[in-house]
Amino acid sequence: MTTPEAETRRALARLRRAIEKARREVRGLRELLDRSEADSYPGDDYTEMDEHLSALTELVGREQARQQAKILRGGGITPNRLQRSTTPFGGGSGDGGRRS
Repeated sequence: MTTPEAETRRALARLRRAIEKARREVRGLRELLDRSEADSYPGDDYTEMDEHLSALTELVGREQARQQAKILRGGGITPNRLQRSTTPFGGGSGDGGRRS
């Protein structure tokens, strides 16, 4: 059985992929119309549609980040603690953090 949080993450990922696919389709259609109809199609409408889809992508990304932060806080981890260190395993000697 999956948790509601996992289902939410999956749903957001599916939505993001669907929006990204829609943006690719809109751009492809716009290119085809540009070649076949030159200036006689409403290019501004397609630009506006792409901008709206871009805004949706950003909204989904913010919601994904919010959900991730919520899950991390529930596990006792603050999102700020996940920053990557420049040295693996905290070792600065170049030995991969191994001890002699």
